[in-house]
Amino acid sequence: MIKFDIPACLSGMDVALENGLKTVIDPELHVNIVDLGLIYGITVSQKELLIAVEMTLSTRFCPMGESIVSAVNHCLERLFDQFHISVNLVWDPEWNFESITPAGRKALWGTSTLDPI
Repeated sequence: MIKFDIPACLSGMDVALENGLKTVIDPELHVNIVDLGLIYGITVSQKELLIAVEMTLSTRFCPMGESIVSAVNHCLERLFDQFHISVNLVWDPEWNFESITPAGRKALWGTSTLDPI
């Protein structure tokens, strides 16, 4: 679940951010990064016109990591062109299969349960 820090005057922006980021697909797993649980938090500063995204990757050595981060930047720049975008990769907490949403599990394994077997 994404933790949002958005000023009250920008209510509804959380939905637009989440929906926008759902268009960013992990090229190896073919599931969006929101449902994979890769987005940890989003902070919006109206004063600084900044959207700061805190996210992770499935591994530190993800071969598509640079591509995914770039896609996040481009997606948000396109949707919120008046804002600057900052994407910060973090490794704590470490990503794991429990981070995947039920929709992500269903896309990966055909079931919304954690155990695909």
